[in-house]
Amino acid sequence: MITMKTSDFYYNLPEELIAQHPVEPRDTSRLLVYDRKTQNIEHKHFYDIVDYLKKGDVLVVNNTKVLPARIYGAKEHTGGKIEFLLLKRLDLTHWEVILKPGRIAKVGAVFCFGDKLKARIDSITEDGSRVVEFIYDGVFESILSEIGEMPLPPYIKEKLQDKTRYNTVYSKIEGSSAAPTAGLHFTPELLNRVRDKGVEVVEVLLHVGLGTFRPVKVDDVTQHRMHSEYFSVSQQAADAINRAKAEGRRVICVGTTSVRTLESAADVSGFLTECSGNTEIFIYPPYKFKVVDCLVTNFHLPESTLIMLVSALCSREEILRVYEMAVEQKYRFFSFGDAMMIL
Repeated sequence: MITMKTSDFYYNLPEELIAQHPVEPRDTSRLLVYDRKTQNIEHKHFYDIVDYLKKGDVLVVNNTKVLPARIYGAKEHTGGKIEFLLLKRLDLTHWEVILKPGRIAKVGAVFCFGDKLKARIDSITEDGSRVVEFIYDGVFESILSEIGEMPLPPYIKEKLQDKTRYNTVYSKIEGSSAAPTAGLHFTPELLNRVRDKGVEVVEVLLHVGLGTFRPVKVDDVTQHRMHSEYFSVSQQAADAINRAKAEGRRVICVGTTSVRTLESAADVSGFLTECSGNTEIFIYPPYKFKVVDCLVTNFHLPESTLIMLVSALCSREEILRVYEMAVEQKYRFFSFGDAMMIL
């Protein structure tokens, strides 16, 4: 049996190609179109995506909303500075967070974030993150929107001027620590053009965790343990996708999060029903997709679970060839970078 190594998904990326800010307008970013049948590559702009969509296609988007989940505070009584990054809501007042510096965040410690919010450390998890109880008056989300910053990935060094640019125009349900970045390229006008062409836009939900940015630390890909993320598929969405599959119409996912949602929710035959829960699905070659036909995605980090997922849709060799060309053509990479459509 051939072991697939993490290093098999490495490619060389010059640092200057890591996008530090989003382009304006959103849909003027570049779009690399790759056809799996012909292995042909075209270089377009994102607004050209309409030309590659057909009447009857189902375009699946993730309507999660990123919280301004990075907050800065101080330890009660001592004033020691602390930074929290909210990972996952556990109930009305309890969250799992990662924080720094960890040495001052022992169980029982209390931290103040301005005069409206406090947090008490309840417990420490196996991987070193903390379960905290937030203490506040009023609406937690309103307080967070006042004091919080967007939790940009560590490779983005520039400060984001406009918080809305790290959310999609169709974001609705708060709960993500990171954006489903493939969707950042859509504008309301572009979505109207998509619908006018007879494409059905279907919304699903997956709250994106920061595990998205965690490196794969094992040599053998199969030994990597995926982080858990909450997902939900409505009956309406399931029915629309099931109808499309039954009629031979294409299901096109916007982003790897939409892919993971559908592939987690479907039964072995690819049939979907209303469902929700947590998924740890890890997609890497060889994987037989049950639902997804095409993918719109950004360019991902070397050796990441995301480039592994995309390689399962094409092939590792082909994806690395396409990425090599994207580097040559000076595409912008990662969260605020350009997009790729795999047909």
